[in-house]
Amino acid sequence: METVNIYEAKTHLSRLVDKAAAGDDVIVSRHGKPLARITRLAEPRRSITFGLLKGKVKVPSDFDAPLPAAVIASFEGG
Repeated sequence: METVNIYEAKTHLSRLVDKAAAGDDVIVSRHGKPLARITRLAEPRRSITFGLLKGKVKVPSDFDAPLPAAVIASFEGG
C-alpha cells in the first residue's frame, strides 16, 4: 500500500488510479495524516434472471406431506 501526500496525488492522479485499478490501494495524506484511500471498486453483482429453470424442476404433489414415522424417529434419535 503506497502513501502519497495530497499534492503528489493531484499531480499524479491518473497513475495512482491505474495503480488502484490493478489492486494496490493508495493512501492520500496531508501533513502525514491519512485522509482518503484510492481503491479498486468491486465487480458489479450479476443480476438475477427469474424463470431460468422454468420447466426443468418438478415439485412433487406430495412435497408438503407428513414424513413417514421412520424418518421422524431418525431425527429424534429413536
